[in-house]
Amino acid sequence: MSESEFSSVDGYLESLFIPDDPVLAATLASTAEAGMPEIQVSPIYGRTLQVLARLVGARRILEIGVLAGYSTTWLARVLPDDGELVGLEYSPVHASVARANLARAGLDDKVRIIVGPAAETLPELEGPFDLVFIDADKGNYPVYLEESIRLTRPGGLILGDNVIRRGRVVDPVRDDDVAMDLFNRLLASDERLDATILQTVGTKHHDGLAIAVRR
Repeated sequence: MSESEFSSVDGYLESLFIPDDPVLAATLASTAEAGMPEIQVSPIYGRTLQVLARLVGARRILEIGVLAGYSTTWLARVLPDDGELVGLEYSPVHASVARANLARAGLDDKVRIIVGPAAETLPELEGPFDLVFIDADKGNYPVYLEESIRLTRPGGLILGDNVIRRGRVVDPVRDDDVAMDLFNRLLASDERLDATILQTVGTKHHDGLAIAVRR
């Protein structure tokens, strides 16, 4: 199959599972308007994250990498009234756009965004979290995994985006791909986790989603 066919299937899935959503559409528009990289998850991927959050009955979520708050919105919508999502974002500009989007979505009372390098802010956090979603700078994924394990409750989920890198993890050369290969190997060998990786295709090309349950 070609990439255009994968994108067509994404469109088919979106027509089945994702109704028109002006709030999410506005979030996507704000990303382009702010000149931010349009590297957010696809709509069907966002829906997948939401279903996984419901699956574990998430009341407290940690997101490493917020960007404009698109995946944040998908995740925060499943939280109960007293739930919380803590988002870590390196860029103050991105955090500002995300806060505006989350306020528009009526979720600002459930989401707390911490600005700064996640490798520095993660050790300051206290768990437990029911779900952790990692979607940030790839070179630090191994660091993020160790902190995520510390912060996740037994039975909770740790999710990692972009773990296949269009297949480059098979024979990694670039620094980011080498780090992702290490992340995948740590995920597979850590006795504190039951984990797997799903290959993904679609509008975001060939990649993968890591899914791990904290023992």
